Amino acid sequence: MHQHYEIGEEAARLADLDRGWLEYERTKEIVLRALPPAPAVVADIGGGPGRYALWLAELGYQVVHRDIVPLHVQQLTEAAGCGSAISSALGDARDLDLADASVDAVLLLGPLYHLDAGDRLLALREAGRVVRPGGPVFGAAISRWAARLDGLLRQRLYERHSGMEAMVEVVERTGVLEPLFPGAFCAFTHRPAELRAEVLAAGLEVADLVCVEGAAFLLLDLAQRITEETARRVVLDAARAHERVPELMGVGPHLLVTARRP
Repeated sequence: MHQHYEIGEEAARLADLDRGWLEYERTKEIVLRALPPAPAVVADIGGGPGRYALWLAELGYQVVHRDIVPLHVQQLTEAAGCGSAISSALGDARDLDLADASVDAVLLLGPLYHLDAGDRLLALREAGRVVRPGGPVFGAAISRWAARLDGLLRQRLYERHSGMEAMVEVVERTGVLEPLFPGAFCAFTHRPAELRAEVLAAGLEVADLVCVEGAAFLLLDLAQRITEETARRVVLDAARAHERVPELMGVGPHLLVTARRP
């Protein structure tokens, strides 16, 4: 994980005019449905180089950013500048340096990708500990079928990596996405029911569970479509229309659960 993120590509990923844009716009939309109004305090845990932290600060929120990768903390600190409403520091989602019930909402938009089942439970419990009663906890997960639909079908990675097809079979059987090569992305993946069960096991209530991108991420002309108003609306409407359909929730690369501390 560290080898992948220290490459420094994460800062630009969500700005890409295709899948990155769709993931970013839809995640913001879903989070705003349950986020308390500014100037609430939001803990962005495992927040990477701070794309969401910067967005929240622009909306008037006070943001507490923690990430386990030193480069990400450095990148956000430089981007935010002096006098920012963002407090960023190194931190581990499994053992936060935040007081009980000290924030109004928690974002876990990365940690659940990279922690095994036991550590995911710790991270979810820590989020539940630091959020105030009734506050939302947003947890993102990678779909069990993302490697096949994105890696094989859309990106055709089998043409560059001969072991891709065999790796996908392992992912779909075990949920574990191993790196194809040094520095490649690696993760734990989820079925929707698995994500729901983990949230409940952590003592949180599930308020909502949706698919983020839907099938639109498969469009090869997505970057072109989102530059045109009507086509962009159709893409986003399709994602919204299918976000809770049980048969389709695993199609998109990302799942997003909205949980609450009882």
